[in-house]
Amino acid sequence: MLIQKLRLQRGWSQEQLGEISGLSPRTIQRLERGQPASLEFLKALASAFEIDLEQLQEPVMDTTQTQNFSMRDVQDPLERQALARVRRLKGFYLHGVQYVLVIAVLFAINLMTYPKFLWAVFPALGWGVGLMMHGLSIWSHSPLFGAKWERRQVEKYLGRKL
Repeated sequence: MLIQKLRLQRGWSQEQLGEISGLSPRTIQRLERGQPASLEFLKALASAFEIDLEQLQEPVMDTTQTQNFSMRDVQDPLERQALARVRRLKGFYLHGVQYVLVIAVLFAINLMTYPKFLWAVFPALGWGVGLMMHGLSIWSHSPLFGAKWERRQVEKYLGRKL
């Protein structure tokens, strides 16, 4: 079984699994991305999940494709769709946190160095538009490259209706 799936079934974060298993969260991340695990790591994880070692061992996978490894291994289409959606949401939330932190720092620098002209508004607006487009793409309201656009492009490529 997949490490990520077992972890999510128990509602654990990567940090919590790291504490329980004695592994670092960075190691957990690498293993969830499909990098090969040593026998010691697998034993620690099997112990943390309270399962047999054989249940945890996965076939050797190509580590050059780390982004979507678990998507190929998930058989249930609903699980696959849910994992993809959660990854997109996570990316958007991280994008939002980065935006808030960087723009706050820029405004602080702006106010400390030259408070008469708020130049930090320009990067805030530019990045804000990008963040808005990212959000629209997550919730499938993207007017430019949404599902309808994809379908038209596939039909155009095939030369027929789907």
